[in-house]
Amino acid sequence: MKTLKVGIMSATKFQQRVLDIAAGRYKPTSGEPKVWFSSLKSLAEVLNENNTRLLTLIEKMKPASLTELAKISGRQASNLSRTLKTFERYGIVELKKENKLLKPIVKATNFQIEYKSA
Repeated sequence: MKTLKVGIMSATKFQQRVLDIAAGRYKPTSGEPKVWFSSLKSLAEVLNENNTRLLTLIEKMKPASLTELAKISGRQASNLSRTLKTFERYGIVELKKENKLLKPIVKATNFQIEYKSA
């Protein structure tokens, strides 16, 4: 399974990084994280125990839809949808449309964390 490299950087520093990239003053290297969080706390909210358990369940059971995932996980579909959209935004899960259904596909189960201090 793919390892997703994530970074932790303050919002202020990240904003300056984006401006520097846009202005051509900084060019990210290929080994840098593509996904950034503003704090360890925000990372922990996304990759909490319940959510990592959900990732493992999706990887093992390979549900064909969110409805099926709701049944096997015991979680409400609305809660799952919110969590999976967050995962998708960070590149952890892909929500693939198949026959008018959304099929969750795990893209990363391993995470490498890089912290950029102020």
